[in-house]
Amino acid sequence: MTHPNLLVELFVEELPPKALPNLGAAFANAIADGLRSQGLIAADAAVTSFASPRRLGVHVAGVAAKAEDRAVVQKLMPASVGLDPAGQPTAALVKKLAALGLDAQAAARIRREGEGKSETLYVDTVAPGATLADALQKALHEAIARLPIPKVMTYQLADGWTPARFVRPAHGLVALHGADVVPLEALGLRSGRETRGHRFEAQADPIVLADADSYAAQLRDQGAVIAAFDARRAEIARQLAAAAAHAGDGLRPIDDPALLDEVTALVERPNVLLCAFDPAFLDVPQECLILTMKANQKYFPLLDTQGRLTNRFLVVSNIAPADPSAVVEGNERVVRPRLADAKFFYDQDRRKRLEERVSGLDKVVYHARLGSQGERTQRVRAIARSIAEQIGGSDLAGLADRAALLAKADLLTDMVGEFPELQGVMGRYYALHDGEDRLVAEAIEDHYRPRFSGDALPGNEVGLCVALADKLETLAGLFAAGERPTGDKDPFALRRHALGVVRMLDEKGLRLRLSDLLVAAIATLPLPLQGDWTDAGEYILDRAQGYYVEQGFDPRAVDAVVGPLGGTTPLATLRSIMVEATDFIARPEGQVLAAANKRITNILKKAEVQTPLFFSPHLLPNKPDPALFQADAERTLYAALLEFGEESLALQKDGQFSRALAVLVPLHEPVTRFFDEVMVNVDEQAVRDNRITLLQHARAYMNLVADLSRMAG
Repeated sequence: MTHPNLLVELFVEELPPKALPNLGAAFANAIADGLRSQGLIAADAAVTSFASPRRLGVHVAGVAAKAEDRAVVQKLMPASVGLDPAGQPTAALVKKLAALGLDAQAAARIRREGEGKSETLYVDTVAPGATLADALQKALHEAIARLPIPKVMTYQLADGWTPARFVRPAHGLVALHGADVVPLEALGLRSGRETRGHRFEAQADPIVLADADSYAAQLRDQGAVIAAFDARRAEIARQLAAAAAHAGDGLRPIDDPALLDEVTALVERPNVLLCAFDPAFLDVPQECLILTMKANQKYFPLLDTQGRLTNRFLVVSNIAPADPSAVVEGNERVVRPRLADAKFFYDQDRRKRLEERVSGLDKVVYHARLGSQGERTQRVRAIARSIAEQIGGSDLAGLADRAALLAKADLLTDMVGEFPELQGVMGRYYALHDGEDRLVAEAIEDHYRPRFSGDALPGNEVGLCVALADKLETLAGLFAAGERPTGDKDPFALRRHALGVVRMLDEKGLRLRLSDLLVAAIATLPLPLQGDWTDAGEYILDRAQGYYVEQGFDPRAVDAVVGPLGGTTPLATLRSIMVEATDFIARPEGQVLAAANKRITNILKKAEVQTPLFFSPHLLPNKPDPALFQADAERTLYAALLEFGEESLALQKDGQFSRALAVLVPLHEPVTRFFDEVMVNVDEQAVRDNRITLLQHARAYMNLVADLSRMAG
């Protein structure tokens, strides 16, 4: 049987644009979930969300007017309580049945389950299916209550006295099942079939909806509204591309999905218009002009084929007059003072060199326990010089020191004060204007990179040194100040800083040890670290493990390599080890060794024998005594350790970590034979201790470059 479709719409005042996509999806999903839970729609029923500046709606396919009745097994009470010795219902059972709305005849349907004292009485009943009106009323209330509203408004209903709370005042409610109105009440409204279209360009007011399926078409044709968010967004994108193509010269609108979403949430009838501004403003850095137009006016700047800003831009209007010239002129008039402000800030800022602003950072508080931005600048300079000396010597150190000195100076400029998003970007422009080295100027901008997931890394070594120094100082300092992130709270973006450190060390192939970098950073702090470098180091390595898993490495290989080795071995080196470790555990021999290593670790733990990871077997206090070997398997394992283990040790000392792991594969046979043929915990003390020592050496040889016990399945 085919069921009619359902349409529900809340007509409201203008909704917050940045929240609109989430509000629309949440409203639609909540209504559908409520109907689905009551058995009124199929699990795969088609659900279409509608969200415009003044409405939230949902269209659900195939909605039953009433759910099917369903069989219910009702647990009553213990048989000893519900039945007398003659097997007849007791007063307690009769009362229970009455409470359930069952008459005395229901006693005939009572059945027993269980035996003895656990015997229990059950009755089979039929629960009537929910009606659409009742189920939809409940679903609507739940949808309204569960909406992810950024800020709730309190307003009065039409009577002027009764308060209501919602994201915006609601003025209309539509509920149509096919062509029939479903009687509902919410937010002081009663459902009907009337809605409203565009404020100025609707052909009918109100719009009387014929049925649930005509909603989108009637709003489009009679109300001049594209109700579906995705359809409206696609139409805006199409018009933007068409307008840019019409403008010629290979122009294209700036690619900004967030801006496109926001504009889609601001208009009901999009109409893209081409506008222009005075070309003289193009002397201002294009980042300033683009941000001004996007942030303040929601315009789409047009770029040429080289990605340079032109003096033309696109406006998404909410009206479509026959003569759009007044709209175009109005927007061109509005944007001019905004661009003039940007030009004024730019001209004023260039009157003072960045270097002259550095002293002002002493008056800017960075953190109550870590001092001012000026003090922080000196710490970053020291760390950057140290990193640069290791990477490129004194010349690079000099440039890194200069860049670190100037890196935060643009925070005191008018332009960054107006647009904080331009920090670093304006520093580069002002440094070039001051005659600073190009590498220094680029580093001022790049030291904030990577600013988000997937962002580009610094483009030159100077920027790389300062970016690393800046993030390491932040991590070391804030951990020392007790600002470790907890749960979902990360006010200082330490996760992003940690991932940035990991990416730079790994992707740039830097042969720097994380422990050394953090020790250098900690040495600059004005207060003692709470713990040692491993506190911040472990946090960074946690981010590193997630990063490498996302890169496609086997999580077991990541755990075996990064956790134990990350602080003392360059991350760039760990990548090559993990490549080999991933291949290693994919082989049967590797799994055998990993399982054996875990078994050895457990035996040594029970014997209370400590064997540090990545510890040379030559430094162990005791050595196996071949004279005490009683089984060939002992002698074979010892000989294999001296052959393959020593080869692995030599490769490890030479920095050939991946090969050091690969040569251990032949150990799987003697290790397996040892456990098959040798009992470790024998009665004879000397033999038992000798076998423990042999296993201690085996673990040391096998764990030179990775903790194999963590790789066991």
